[in-house]
Amino acid sequence: MRNPSRSGPLPAALIVLDGLGDRPHPATGDRSPVEAAATPNLDRLAAAAELGEVSILGPGVAPESDAGVLALLGYDPVRDSPGRGVLEAMGVGLELRPGDVALRLNFATIDRTGRVLDARVGRSLSTAESTELAASLTSADLVADTGVRAEVRATVGHRGVLWLRHGTGEALSPNISNADPFYEKVGGMGMARRPAEPRREPAEPLEATPAAARTARILNLFLERSSRLLAEHPRNVARRGRGEKEATGLLVRNAGSLPTSPPEPIEHRYHRRGAALTEMPVERGIARLLGLEDRFVGPMTGEPIAGYRARAEATRRLLEEFPFVYVHLKGPDEPGHDGDAPRKVEVIEQIDRGFFGPFADGLDLAAVRVAVTADHATPCVLRGHSDDPVPWLLVGGSPPRPASRPPPKFGAPLPKAPSWPASQVLTRLFAPAPGPSRR
Repeated sequence: MRNPSRSGPLPAALIVLDGLGDRPHPATGDRSPVEAAATPNLDRLAAAAELGEVSILGPGVAPESDAGVLALLGYDPVRDSPGRGVLEAMGVGLELRPGDVALRLNFATIDRTGRVLDARVGRSLSTAESTELAASLTSADLVADTGVRAEVRATVGHRGVLWLRHGTGEALSPNISNADPFYEKVGGMGMARRPAEPRREPAEPLEATPAAARTARILNLFLERSSRLLAEHPRNVARRGRGEKEATGLLVRNAGSLPTSPPEPIEHRYHRRGAALTEMPVERGIARLLGLEDRFVGPMTGEPIAGYRARAEATRRLLEEFPFVYVHLKGPDEPGHDGDAPRKVEVIEQIDRGFFGPFADGLDLAAVRVAVTADHATPCVLRGHSDDPVPWLLVGGSPPRPASRPPPKFGAPLPKAPSWPASQVLTRLFAPAPGPSRR
């Protein structure tokens, strides 16, 4: 790690645990999963840290991950985001052109009336299966009669990207509503919502232009035709025979196009070179959008402790090379969506043991600054994102003081916990330590 006597800022790491925030749950003793989890390594950091909460986008706004990350990095997701679809497309290397539109896509289980039975196909759709379905949808060229080429790119599991390529010289418009009932589009940002009876909704133009009307019409046509193709696809026939949920339709959201004025790079805004260690395409897309060095490691596979240890070692190496490192760990979000509080506890404990154990081992807190937080809350009781504030830990920049009491429990409720907006996270992380650490 950098010698603190050298000139220049201390290296700083922002470690984001996706969906970490939660609420008390009966399956975890009426505590939140993060409070119930055994996190001795995070607790040791907390003993020398400034603790509090971060409000991601404020009351009443339940952000998606891309909006939460952009806010934590000091950007306005409504104004600065090109849309979730574009970020996902950038994350998988699609070469969008001006006038094209990209949307985030889920393969889903949808009945013939449009009712959404499962927005993620029970999380049982493998990446190999979704890749096969995506190839069939692309090769069918389902809206060729409109002069538009629709390409589907599978990413991870049930996730994917829909790329609408205009081919007649008429540009398409991203100003259309979502066909995914679980998310509302607000500017370039997606906001989670919980419909009482979820049904796939027709896309509607959000502006009174021929391009928006045409794009909505073409998208709805594509969704209708794709459902017919998927219903009898051999992959779904095989899943039906095994009694598994089928990928019978698509949910798409947060249409976007290439920005005419990309947001200011991180290095220009904060005068620090940066790198990003990410697992999912959307966070990789954000890294590329903001000019961070892209160190994509992909989703977790194999033994989780070994996977988290490898990420910890990579983070320590990056801190030797870059003044700023952004790390995104997906783990806690999925069990939150599944309503599985014991599993969320297990994942948090794996991250503490596998990532924070080796990451903090031998770490000179006088020579580095570290912030740990989340991009949003995914309470198990809600099975979705919420506007709840998320835990915050900031440590480093000065030697830790001797502990005068047992370490505080990371993620436990704090009396009169200080709270900051996400827009202040990097400002606080990059600020010199004010002296002895506080808690």
